[in-house]
Amino acid sequence: MSLFLPLAVSGLNRGVSVFHPASPATESIRHLFILVLAISGAIFLVVEGVLCYSILRFRCRSSDPGTEPPQVYGSKPVEIAWTAAPALVVFILVLVLARTEYEVRVRPPKPQPGDEALFVTVVGRQWWWEYRYEYFNGEALGFVTANELHIPVGDAERARPVYLTLVSADVCHSFWVPRLAGKTDLIPGRQNSMWLQTTEAGLYLGQCAEYCGTQHAYMLLRVYAEQPSDFRRWLENQRKPAVNDPSVQTGRQTFLGLSCVNCHRIRGTSAAGSYGPDLTHLMSRATLAAGVVPNDRLQLRRWVADPQQIKAGCLMPSFGLSEGQVGAIVDYFLTLR
Repeated sequence: MSLFLPLAVSGLNRGVSVFHPASPATESIRHLFILVLAISGAIFLVVEGVLCYSILRFRCRSSDPGTEPPQVYGSKPVEIAWTAAPALVVFILVLVLARTEYEVRVRPPKPQPGDEALFVTVVGRQWWWEYRYEYFNGEALGFVTANELHIPVGDAERARPVYLTLVSADVCHSFWVPRLAGKTDLIPGRQNSMWLQTTEAGLYLGQCAEYCGTQHAYMLLRVYAEQPSDFRRWLENQRKPAVNDPSVQTGRQTFLGLSCVNCHRIRGTSAAGSYGPDLTHLMSRATLAAGVVPNDRLQLRRWVADPQQIKAGCLMPSFGLSEGQVGAIVDYFLTLR
C-alpha cells in the first residue's frame, strides 16, 4: 500500500494525481470516485448519527428503575426500509459503473488513413516496458522502443486517440498512468486493450500496478504527450536506423562482438536480439532501467559495467568488462540518438 499511496492520493504532484485528470477516461473515473465517495460518506454519517443518538438518548441513568425495557421483535417497516435503501443504492451504483465502463473500455478500431490515431502494442517484461509502434494515421510504423511512450496531443479539430494493445512476455503486470487512464492488467496468454487521449502536452508518470517480482517497484512508466509536429519529428527519427559514427568504431565493434547482441537490437547493425530493450535510439530516452536513473554518461557507464548495482535482480548480467571496454561501449551508445 505504501507504494501506491503517493500515486493514488497525491494532490501536490499533478504528474501522478488521479484527482487531476488529463483525459476523458480519467475524467469519467474521477466522477465515479466522487459519486461513490459521496454516497459512502452519506451512509456513514447516517449510520454513525443514529448510533450516537441511540447511545446518548437511551444511555443508562441513575433514575432508571433497573428493569429491562420492553422488547420489540421485528418491524416490517424497518425491515423494508433497510432492504430497499441498500438495494436502491446498489442499483444506482451499478448503472453509473456500467456507464463509466462503457466510456473507459473502448475497443480499438481498425487503423484508417486521416484519423491520426496511434496504435501501439505494449509488452510488459520483468522489469521494463516494450513499445511496438504499429500504426499512425493509417500508416504502418514498425519500430520498437522501450520504457518511454510518446503520444500526440489532440486539439479542437482532431482528438488523436491512442489505442494500446497490452500483452505480457512473462508474468502478470499492470499498466497504470493515473492522469491518463485507469489501470489495465497484462496477463500471460491474454490480450487486453485500453485507450489514451489528452489535449495537455507534458510528461505523465505511472507505475506497474501488479506485483511482478523483486523489481516491481522500479518498473516505472513515463508518457510524453507532445504537440503533433514534435511527435511527427520524433516518429521520423525513431524510424531511422542507428547512426554509424566513424569516431566510435572501437565501441561499436566491442558491443557487436559480445553476447549483448543476442538480447538487444540496434537497427542497421548485426545486433538483432528481441529479449532486451531496443537500443537503436537509446540516447533519445531521458532515463535508464525503466525510469530508475537519468540517462547520462555516468549512469550509462554504471549500467554497462554492472546493472545489478542499479537494479538488483534485473535479468541483464554483468559481463566483467574492462574499464576500456566499458568506456568504448558507452562512447558508442552516446551516438545512438
